[in-house]
Amino acid sequence: MHEHIHTHPAAQPIAPPPEEAIGQLADLFHLLGDATRLRIVLACLTQPTAVGDIANTLSLSSSLVSHHLRLLRAARIVKAERQGKQVFYAAADAHISSLLSTMFEHIAEPATGMDA
Repeated sequence: MHEHIHTHPAAQPIAPPPEEAIGQLADLFHLLGDATRLRIVLACLTQPTAVGDIANTLSLSSSLVSHHLRLLRAARIVKAERQGKQVFYAAADAHISSLLSTMFEHIAEPATGMDA
């Protein structure tokens, strides 16, 4: 009888990316590595959200949230859409929510003992 070992499907190997892409990805992870910015992005994932609403939800000042949103927008992590006098922010595309979802799954996964 064979013991069943749970494994995840192997990720498709990727070709070595150009140096420029490595730098861009490092910058993206650096931006998302800040807990406040990560919370801001998470607040924008389900629906476009106004700066004031993000600030209230996270108990932050609107000026601090706006500062972080400028950085996140420059990195194409979030996008902005003006509706009247308000600007609403949302994840720039499905890649952002997919990346975050995958990483949360990764940290929730129990260690297997072979992770030494």
